[in-house]
Amino acid sequence: MKNTLIIFFGLILSAAFFLGACVHEIPHDFCSSDPISLTLAKTDASGNQNNGIIVATTTGGSNFLYSLNGANFIGNGTFTGLRPNTIYRVVSKNSWGCTDTAEIEIGLITPPNPCVGVTITVSSSKTDASLNQNNGIINASASPAGTYTYSINNGAFQPVGSFSGLAAGNYTVTAKNANGCTGTGQLTIGTINPCAGITVLVTTTNTNPTTGQSNGTINATATGGTGFTYSLNNGTFQSSGNFTGLATGNYTITAKNSNGCTGVTIVALGATNPCAGVTITVSATKVDPTTGQTNGSITATASGATGFTYSLNNGTFQSSGTFSGLAAGTYTVTAKSSGGCLGSLSVTLTGTNPCTNTLITINNNIANVVPCGTPAANGQITITAGGSSGYTYNINGGAYQNSNIFSSLAVGTFTVGVKDVNGCTKTASATVGTAAAGPLFASVKTLIINRCSGSGCHTNGGNAAGYNFDTDCKIVGYWSQINRSTVLYTMVKMPKSPQAFFSAAEKLIITNWVNAGHSYGN
Repeated sequence: MKNTLIIFFGLILSAAFFLGACVHEIPHDFCSSDPISLTLAKTDASGNQNNGIIVATTTGGSNFLYSLNGANFIGNGTFTGLRPNTIYRVVSKNSWGCTDTAEIEIGLITPPNPCVGVTITVSSSKTDASLNQNNGIINASASPAGTYTYSINNGAFQPVGSFSGLAAGNYTVTAKNANGCTGTGQLTIGTINPCAGITVLVTTTNTNPTTGQSNGTINATATGGTGFTYSLNNGTFQSSGNFTGLATGNYTITAKNSNGCTGVTIVALGATNPCAGVTITVSATKVDPTTGQTNGSITATASGATGFTYSLNNGTFQSSGTFSGLAAGTYTVTAKSSGGCLGSLSVTLTGTNPCTNTLITINNNIANVVPCGTPAANGQITITAGGSSGYTYNINGGAYQNSNIFSSLAVGTFTVGVKDVNGCTKTASATVGTAAAGPLFASVKTLIINRCSGSGCHTNGGNAAGYNFDTDCKIVGYWSQINRSTVLYTMVKMPKSPQAFFSAAEKLIITNWVNAGHSYGN
């Protein structure tokens, strides 16, 4: 019996020795020496619904339990029915009571913008309005081909691009396709001057009055149109050019045709005509207006007499020969001397394009996207423009802004635009690429690839302990685990046999990268 007990205790001691050789002794502070690691994955919510999902996975132990936002622990690491734009905290606990905590935000998946990359071009033709009438017409069409509705000056949309009954002025036509994408075009309805190029000439036959009596007559006729009416000394117009019962004196006869074009002559009855032998010559300098604006001007001077006043398009006479605030068109300037003698000049103002002689240049300074960073889209374009002044800037056809810097950009090709103080524009293409890896990271990556082989490795598709280092961002993401396994040895020592552990020089490569910030760009 005694021998039997000795053999039994010997077997127990042998088993204990065998197990001790195979199982690591559990340290007193097990959770800090061999912590668990919690990893979260998510599916963002869509359509403003509470349908987000978080999937939690844990390594470092067994029999994991999970808690969401302080709720009771459960055995399932999948949480569903989550609302968007909310940060969730997940706690994982293994059978030893060791825990790890992580947070993740459920975002909102928004539908794609159907108008991205779509450019709608609006083409228009016009019929100018008659003077002081609302009979202008705009006919608009849009491209590319499709179904469009049209609006003028932000009014209601209609299925056709024809707009009539328009007065002179500036108009904006907007075309909208079935997806709500829009394009605009600007057009100016001008004024058709019925008197442009028309000169009304007034001729008269006169009968001087008897001395001291009012029996003189003036018979006026006019050329340069049809449907004439006549006025004496700016009185009421009448269909007849015959004026009777006139005393000695000077009279102004005005003839007006059916389009409102006028001509003037002065008739002296029973006295010397003050304008006989007098020729009034009118000259003018002009400033053409900007296309679509009323910033033109005419400055007139006259010779051949003295005491001049000036009138524009038969308006009120004024002492100055300067007329400003003028749109493109043809104008008649009349000069009248102190003796009432008249001279006139026709002046045409033409719309000018302020951008004709402007050459804007664009230079771009590009900061490429550094992978594995936060945010992921961290590229930047800085625009420098020359050739003009007063710049604003845009990107991909968006709204113009004062800043010339566009950041938070992903890898891709962008269209940058510049607009100067006169509205002149220029665009250029700018490509944001991917930045090269930093020298410290490149050394770490090379070291891991060259020194990781055999079973239990994390490269070439290996996923030991839930880690894989086949991509740059996974190396960056697991920097702590790499450091603790290869340098600090607070986790399972790496590399595993048959590879030798890292040398001091190799550990220094890892340490230098970690101390520099353990990023892709270091």
